[in-house]
Amino acid sequence: MLTYSYKIKPNAEQEAAMLHTLELLRRHWNYALGQRLDWLRRTRCQLDRCSLVSEPIGEIPVSVNYYTQQADLKQTKELFPEYKNIWAELQQVNLQRLNKAWERWLFPDKSGKRGGRPKYKKIGELRSFVYPRVNCPKAAAYLNNSILKLSKIGEMRIIVHRPIPDGFTLKTCTIVHKADGWYACISMADDTIPEPLPLEQVKTSVGVDVGLKEFLVTSEGETVPIKQHYRKAQSHLARQQRFLARKQKGSRGFTAQQNKISRIHQRIGRQRKDFHYNTAHKLAKKYDLIAVEELNIKGLARTRLSKSILDAAWGQFITILESVAVKCGVRVVKVSPHGITQNCSKCGAKVPKTLSIRLHECDKCGLQMDRDQNAALNIKERALSEVGLILPAGGGLVNRQPVKPEAWGLNGVQLSLF
Repeated sequence: MLTYSYKIKPNAEQEAAMLHTLELLRRHWNYALGQRLDWLRRTRCQLDRCSLVSEPIGEIPVSVNYYTQQADLKQTKELFPEYKNIWAELQQVNLQRLNKAWERWLFPDKSGKRGGRPKYKKIGELRSFVYPRVNCPKAAAYLNNSILKLSKIGEMRIIVHRPIPDGFTLKTCTIVHKADGWYACISMADDTIPEPLPLEQVKTSVGVDVGLKEFLVTSEGETVPIKQHYRKAQSHLARQQRFLARKQKGSRGFTAQQNKISRIHQRIGRQRKDFHYNTAHKLAKKYDLIAVEELNIKGLARTRLSKSILDAAWGQFITILESVAVKCGVRVVKVSPHGITQNCSKCGAKVPKTLSIRLHECDKCGLQMDRDQNAALNIKERALSEVGLILPAGGGLVNRQPVKPEAWGLNGVQLSLF
């Protein structure tokens, strides 16, 4: 599955129609969410008390779910004729989104975690709608070269800055309203699944340790400096937010300044993502196996270094690295971070050190090196052992295979291992 984001150029009428569509879908989201919360409140009560303020009256529906709300769409168009001006499937997908958020809140996943309660959306908070079918019979979105045709909206120019790869089938089209304009996110799928490089063909491997002094340090000693995109734009952003605080809320100047701040945040995010993609492609082109830590980013973000950790966005980088590796046929292995920094990469002895100590010095074997490179070597060794590869003294990776009986001598002494 791939998703390409293209900028679209609607005229004034089409832009007004898309904004009106977003507003109608927002109202429908809030009404459907209110239905669900009201049903939950009516059918759940605490046994040891009763309300002294109010009690709901009227019939209690048997259940409120996606199917009952979808069946009410016809009645919605009769009561509110303006909903006839938007494509029917947009409302269905809107209900599917709500149903997904609802189930994430009520039912835990495999790890026992649940999402937050779905919230009512204020004006302008709903910023996208989805056409679930593209370039097929009964589809409401058609992409033909540089023209995108949307049902109930019309034809508009789309900037296809990179071609759609051969063999992919267009699936959905998501229209997104961002700070700098409108975008069409085209998702596509291919039946062929790229296979990772077989273990016997893995020749080069690297361990990657991410940090705040350097963005990452590899087991080969290479470093990538940290960019700190948010830190560098922080003073400019604070100044623009002070200008916003002086303006009257709801005025044209307030809206314009709000959009200016949104563009600053958008530029910071794009700079960070571009840096992550460039770094991931360099690693994927150079190595066959990349080992990283499976970090608890949410836990680390609760420390006093939270701003720097979120600015570095290690989680986004690892996600991008995995997606780039899949397309390049490279393996990415995640390992547990327990003891990575404290253990010696040469002898395995535990060398306790605080975060301020940047040099690893082992009293047992005398190894001295940068603590991040030592951690990267430990990450690499742990990943190789997990996938079944070993690094012999002569260099090069060797697949760990069971020893054949012919490899043993008559006296029980092993003559050959590989």
